[in-house]
Amino acid sequence: MKLLIDNALSPQVAGLLSNAGHDAVPVRQYAPQSAEDIRILERAGLEDRIVVSADSDFAMLLATLRLSNPSFILFREPEIVRADEYASRVLAGLPPVLERDLRIRALPFATDAY
Repeated sequence: MKLLIDNALSPQVAGLLSNAGHDAVPVRQYAPQSAEDIRILERAGLEDRIVVSADSDFAMLLATLRLSNPSFILFREPEIVRADEYASRVLAGLPPVLERDLRIRALPFATDAY
C-alpha cells in the first residue's frame, strides 16, 4: 500500500510502515515541515498515495474542494503519541482495507442526502 505520512505525525511512522512492507514516505521527504495541506493532497493524488495524518483539515479540504481522492486516514485519538502506536493502528486496519471489507463513501457527499 502506498502511504504519505503527514507532518502532523513523526516521520518514524513512515519508517515503521516501510519496514512492514508498505511504500510509506513522510511529507518531509518532498517538502519542508511547513508544507501546505493542499500541496500534500496534490502530491498524494499524483502518486496514488493514502494520506495518513492527525490533522482534520484534510477532510475539510477534500469536502470543500469536492475532491474524490486521495484517500485519507485520520487519527483523532489524543492518547496515541508514539510512532509505533500510529504504525500498529494503521497496520491493524490495512487487512480489511485490502480485502475490501469496509464501507467506503465517495467524496463529495451528495447534497440531497441532508
